[in-house]
Amino acid sequence: MRTYIGLVWAIARKDLLVEFRTLERLIAMGAFVVLIGILFNFSIDTTVVRPQDIAAGLIWMTIIFGGMLGMGRTFSLEEQDGALTGILQSPIPLDALYLGKVLGNFVLLSVMVALVFLVFGMFFGLTFAGSLVSLVGVVASGVLGFVALTTLFSAMATRSSMGEGLLPVLIFPLLVPVIVYGTTATNRLFAGRPFAEVDGNLRMLAAFAIGSTVVCAWLFRFVIEE
Repeated sequence: MRTYIGLVWAIARKDLLVEFRTLERLIAMGAFVVLIGILFNFSIDTTVVRPQDIAAGLIWMTIIFGGMLGMGRTFSLEEQDGALTGILQSPIPLDALYLGKVLGNFVLLSVMVALVFLVFGMFFGLTFAGSLVSLVGVVASGVLGFVALTTLFSAMATRSSMGEGLLPVLIFPLLVPVIVYGTTATNRLFAGRPFAEVDGNLRMLAAFAIGSTVVCAWLFRFVIEE
């Protein structure tokens, strides 16, 4: 009998194998990131505005909107094939199903985030003066909080007649802490500010990520069985 962690990993591994075979969501998110980078490159006058000053906001905006393209289809494959009904009838704990989906989405979105920093670094020649470890902590915490919420609401949207169109309406108000604390911390790190000025934002992001994951894992049963 599989352990709980083994079940979570099995679900995440299945999703990742399917995605890396089809590249459906990764291509959609990657194309969006490149397009946004090109648009900002031609729309921002670097003689008036320093890219360094607005990079954090642009990066997080791209992460949120790009991630929405991929996360909205978290349960679409199972729903189309009718596999979701079979999964719900299996003895697997529903919170393990949710956490497996979160883990798989976290890995996919992390790949997109790496592309975001690469694209913006190439187009705007950004220089980073802060702690790389702190930046990874800020981005990872923000991404986990974002994924925890979007995975739950993706399940809700899948069971709704409105489908993926419902996701942005439900999710954007809840993402305010990710956007505010993530942008503030990233901006300070780009400016080379000391860790003491980032520590509070990082703690808030980490608390939001952990809290969202725990609460959404508990709520997932009521959403998916509705």
